[in-house]
Amino acid sequence: MAKVTIYDIAREAGVGIGTVSRVLNNHTSVTPETRKRVKEVARRLNYQPHTYAQRLARRQSETISAIIPFFTNYFFIEVLQGVQDRISQLGYDLVLYGVNNVDQVETHLSRALQRGKVDGILFFSMKLPEKIVARLRDAKLPMVLVDTVSPDFDSISVANVEGAYAATTHLLELGHRSVGMVNAQLVSTPALERLQGYRHALESHGITYSEGLVKTGSSNKQDGFNREAGYEAMEEFIEMGPDMPRAFFVSSDIQAMGAIAALTESGLRVPEDVAIVGFDDIELARHMRLTTMRQPMYQMGVLAIERLVARMSNPEMEILHTTFSPTLIVRESCGALRSSEGMPSVKSKQR
Repeated sequence: MAKVTIYDIAREAGVGIGTVSRVLNNHTSVTPETRKRVKEVARRLNYQPHTYAQRLARRQSETISAIIPFFTNYFFIEVLQGVQDRISQLGYDLVLYGVNNVDQVETHLSRALQRGKVDGILFFSMKLPEKIVARLRDAKLPMVLVDTVSPDFDSISVANVEGAYAATTHLLELGHRSVGMVNAQLVSTPALERLQGYRHALESHGITYSEGLVKTGSSNKQDGFNREAGYEAMEEFIEMGPDMPRAFFVSSDIQAMGAIAALTESGLRVPEDVAIVGFDDIELARHMRLTTMRQPMYQMGVLAIERLVARMSNPEMEILHTTFSPTLIVRESCGALRSSEGMPSVKSKQR
C-alpha cells in the first residue's frame, strides 16, 4: 500500500497543501472548521508524518546535548540513566559530549549555539566559562545545569556542604574525636563544598580544623574522584602511624573503595579499626556495605530533562534552582551497626 501524503489529505479535504502543512504543524493561521476537517481526513487515511520533515518545519532538531566531564564516573552513569529513561519517553535524541578541559567546554557550547544544532543543553558539574555566559544568555538557548549552579540558568544540585557536615557529624557522634578527610581536587566545586562541610562539622563540635588531616591523592583523573586517588590518600594517612585518625569522611564512594583497599592491605579492618563514611551511594556502595550520603542521582537526571523540556516550551518562565538534601545511609563501614554500648543513637536510614 502506498504511503499517504499531504497531497492525498489536501485532495480529500478540498484544501491546498500549504493549508495541510499549517494544520499538521499547528500554525494558528487556519480557521477552526478547516483545521478540524483536515485533521479528520488525516486520521481517516491513517496519515503518518515524516519526523524529519516535521522537525525542519518547526525548525527544531528534537535533539538535546549533554556536556559532561567524565563518562566513566559512577555518579554520572547513574544520573545519565535517569536522563536517558526520561528522554526516551519524551521522544528526544540525546547527544553526549565528554570534555577534559575548559577549551573543549567552550567548543561544544559554541557548536550548540549554531542554529538548529540542538534544542537544549544539559551541562554537568563544571563551572561555566564566563566569556560564553553572555552569549548563552543572549541566544536564549534552553539550558539546565546539573551538579553546578549559575544565577542565569536553571539548576539541579545537591547540598554538598550540608551532606559533608552530616557525614562528619555522624562519625563525631559515634565517639571519634580525630576525623580525617579523603578529598578530591579543589578545582571541583563539590570537593570544595564538601571540605567546607567537613570543616564546619569539626569546628561546631569544638575540634580545631587541621590541614594535615585532609589528603588528596595525586591522581587528577576525574578531578580526583577515582579509586586510585582514594588509595593514595589513605596510604599517606597510614604512614602517619599512631597519629593516623581512626575515622574518615571520604568525598566519594569510589574514592572510599580505594581507601578501604589500602587499609585492608596494611592489615587494618573496617570498621573494627577504622570507620569510613562516603558520599554518593553508588550501586557498589551497597555491595561494600559502605555507610554513605545518598544523592538522588537517578531522580536528578529525570528532573533535569523535565526542567529542560519545560524551559524549551516556555523560555520566559522563572529560573528555578532545585537543591536536594543528601540522606545518611548507615551500613557496616562506620561501625554504628555493631554493639552500640556507650555510643549515642543515630537517626538515619538503614539499607
